[in-house]
Amino acid sequence: MKAMILAAGRGERMRPLTDSKPKPLLLAGGQPIIVHTLKQLRLAGFEEIVINLAHLGEQISRYLGDGRQWGVTIRYSNEGDHGLETAGGIAHALPLLGEKPFLVINGDIATDFPLASLKNRIIDQAHLVLVDNPEHHPQGDFGLDAPQSVVDDSAIKFTFSGIGVYHPSLFNTVTPGTSQKLAPLLRQALAARRVSGEKYSGFWLDIGTPQRLQELDHHYLKRNTP
Repeated sequence: MKAMILAAGRGERMRPLTDSKPKPLLLAGGQPIIVHTLKQLRLAGFEEIVINLAHLGEQISRYLGDGRQWGVTIRYSNEGDHGLETAGGIAHALPLLGEKPFLVINGDIATDFPLASLKNRIIDQAHLVLVDNPEHHPQGDFGLDAPQSVVDDSAIKFTFSGIGVYHPSLFNTVTPGTSQKLAPLLRQALAARRVSGEKYSGFWLDIGTPQRLQELDHHYLKRNTP
């Protein structure tokens, strides 16, 4: 299974840090955020990686190169200066991702989720990893219904982690080269009961602000301290 790291976001909430450096290259634990993700993917058995680029994307491709330093093969999907949102970006990268289901992980999260468990996941249109709602997103996104079915109309909702496995057919309605969000596509698939999911209760962090970047830095420091 191939994997895609979403790395094209502008990182508005991280400004001014992201005015001159793309968010995936910001340091946590002495390494760029995206390097932690690459290493995690490699350990989980994902060796073919696609990374989408937009804002200051040439810095990312220049730093990571072809990926051999981390034991993976990286191909890049360039979206221009402004990006195509999540669904538009994934659809733009489909020629690199192929015709089989693939893993997508946000480039601005940190987690201990066992990615290897998704490597041979059998799905319909999508499989989502959900987490407990963080303080900055108390309303959540989706609910879970047995057996492992994700629903939209649930009294108890969890937050979408930014980790999902998708079938290429989920993006059939996206016009190539257009900007489109992922949530509407997921909700259409949810209505048709074509989305499975699971809840993860371990470490997960959305690195959306300088304060959370500092929190992640402390997390890695604490974990690496004897």
